[in-house]
Amino acid sequence: MTGPRTVLISGASVSGPALAYWLHRAGFAVTVVEKADALRGGGYPVDIRGTATEVIRRTGLWPRLREAHIGPRRATFLDAAGRTVASLRSTADEGEPRDLEIRRGDLADALYELVRDDVEFLFGDSVSRFDPAERGVDVTFRSGRQGTYDLVIGADGTHSATRAALFGPEDRFHRYLGYCFALFTLPNPGHLHRELVLWNTPGKAAALYATGDGPEVHGFLTFHRPEPPRDALRDPDARRALVAEVFAGEGWEIPRMVAAVRDTDDLFFDTAGQIRMPRWTHGRAALVGDAAYAPSFLTGQGTSLGLSGAYVLAHALAAHRDHTAAFAAYEDRMRPYVTANQALVDEGGATLFPITARALEQRDARLRTLDALPSARPRRAHTALTLPDYERRPASSSGVTRARPVR
Repeated sequence: MTGPRTVLISGASVSGPALAYWLHRAGFAVTVVEKADALRGGGYPVDIRGTATEVIRRTGLWPRLREAHIGPRRATFLDAAGRTVASLRSTADEGEPRDLEIRRGDLADALYELVRDDVEFLFGDSVSRFDPAERGVDVTFRSGRQGTYDLVIGADGTHSATRAALFGPEDRFHRYLGYCFALFTLPNPGHLHRELVLWNTPGKAAALYATGDGPEVHGFLTFHRPEPPRDALRDPDARRALVAEVFAGEGWEIPRMVAAVRDTDDLFFDTAGQIRMPRWTHGRAALVGDAAYAPSFLTGQGTSLGLSGAYVLAHALAAHRDHTAAFAAYEDRMRPYVTANQALVDEGGATLFPITARALEQRDARLRTLDALPSARPRRAHTALTLPDYERRPASSSGVTRARPVR
């Protein structure tokens, strides 16, 4: 009698624990390795939309995450001089939300708590080497630990080390979208409470987002750049200098935000980009979430793709004993959904950050005609995936109920 199939997942943010949950339910033995010393709390808000909301409902987490919903109650748009262009109330709190906006850390905590007692987590470690074995993959960890797994899954983000080791360098797959951005926290000015304040000038934007009434807010600075600033991506001092240079001389809260970028210890700087790959699987390895198909923050769909992809991959692996057939089923079902969501950047995904004066004038003119934020219309791409179903097997002699996928 063979034992359960073993899976190593690299990455413990969102896609990794979500995949671990569904695989464990299907009877796999799962190990998750995470280079950070502990689960990463806090973080910027993320959206759960469309098909991904059904994934959350199937985990049973909807009531908990509904309570954690933090959508803004007001959004104020400012011009280059800091004058109000429009201040719009939100109708998002009126009735049961169709979609959710929550802190990334709240989502990560909820997913981790689902699986922490059933899945092995290796914090403070990472993979240094993968070697094909006769019936699996031999893995050497940086700690010196070694193990052999039937399958290896990379769920370690846009700059995935797993993808680089098994599929090749990032440059082969990264599509730069013309923007750089910085995320950080800073003291809450003016006691902002569940509101967004967005400042724009052509090719540049700054935002303060208060997700509650605490002493800190999320700061966001973004700017257009025709080519990615490679020095800034490699060097923390260079990225801080670049932000200061781009926003030099600007008014409103910009000087205080630039100072926060210089002094903060939680700065996240990156380019807006997508990962586009001809295949997400190779041999006994696969990628999921941003490691496979990051759509960029301009679409707001990264978390939703990660949750949905984890579900579909786990279902395929549970439905097909042969990993080659499972990976083919995963690719076939997910590819149209990913393509549709990545295409959102070409359908006005950057309207909040116009590059030209004319585009900014047109956006501001539209805002002045409104008295409330328009309800987010569900885009076809958000629901362009039908989830496969799991049936329930009778409880085993151990009392454990297993999930059986419907092919």
